Amino acid sequence: MSDTTKKWILLGVRAFLTLAFAAAGIAKLMGVQMLVDEFAVIGLGQWFRYVTGIVELGSAVALWVPGLTAYAAGLLVCTMIGALTAHLTRIGMATSGGVFVLGPLAAITLWANRGQSKR
Repeated sequence: MSDTTKKWILLGVRAFLTLAFAAAGIAKLMGVQMLVDEFAVIGLGQWFRYVTGIVELGSAVALWVPGLTAYAAGLLVCTMIGALTAHLTRIGMATSGGVFVLGPLAAITLWANRGQSKR
């Protein structure tokens, strides 16, 4: 695969992550009832929904800030690990599909931009 092809694929992955996490973050901050209910089941309080929404929305924006892409992707990987843990232990796996798509894509983005953390 050529470097140009890889570059375009990674750009598409970053755009997809941005749309997905911006939408998820906004939904959490807007108080979509399904998410309010899920965070009630988690048991940490609704403040945790707001923090998660801010992290997701902030990371979606930071994916495009030069020098912050790796950090944003790393934060999203951690968020997806937390989401997977919540689904495995409290919520159930019925609504966990996004974790298995977004988590690996965030990890790929982190790996592709890993050199940023050395600067």
